[in-house]
This record gives sequence, C-alpha cells and structure tokens, in this order.
Amino acid sequence: MAKPESRGMIRQLARYEVRPEALQKSLAAIRKFVSYVRENEPGTLRYEVLQDRDNPTRFVHSFIFRDADADRAHSQSREVKEFAGVLYPQCLAPVEFIDYELVASNIEPPPGPTGDKR
Repeated sequence: MAKPESRGMIRQLARYEVRPEALQKSLAAIRKFVSYVRENEPGTLRYEVLQDRDNPTRFVHSFIFRDADADRAHSQSREVKEFAGVLYPQCLAPVEFIDYELVASNIEPPPGPTGDKR
C-alpha cells in the first residue's frame, strides 16, 4: 500500500529502443524535452531518462506526477506532441508505458500542499 503522502501521485515508466542511426537525434530530443519539463511543469515531480549501459539505444523514462491534473497537463502539452513526433518514428517498436504504485522508498516524501511534511 502506498504511503498517505503519495496517494494521488502517478508513477510511470516508459521503455523503448531507437534505431542505432537515430541515437544522437534521439538524445538531443530527450535533453531538450527534459529541460522543458524541468522549467515548465511544476506538477511533474520527477522526470528522469536512463540509458542502457550495454545497449545505448534502449531507454527508460521514469516520471512522477503530483496528481491526475499534472499528468494531463503534461500529456496534452504541445511539447509532448513535438517530442513524440521526433522520437516515435525512431523507435523499433511502440513505446511501452507502465503504471506503478509505490511500495517503499529511501527518499523522503514531498511536502503536502501547504509545505508541511505531514
């Protein structure tokens, strides 16, 4: 069961692999997109992109949204559509999105809406 502080948060992973010849183009698009998220999406509490060490054309995006509204704002943004327009054609298969529930973490939960740690 998720901790009370994390109820309502949305946690997802996205996994995909790009064509080797598209690796640099994909990396540039990823960096541009994550920079946009960092600067413009306060409801996106975490957005990390991991690259497979052994197969650098494989990626995992890990993201946490504060709530459904933040998820919706992210998903419906012009920047997501732009990013997908660059990335998706480079993928070997459709991007796989997986929803997760928090079981345990060594990271302190974010403060509540008023800044308290509840």
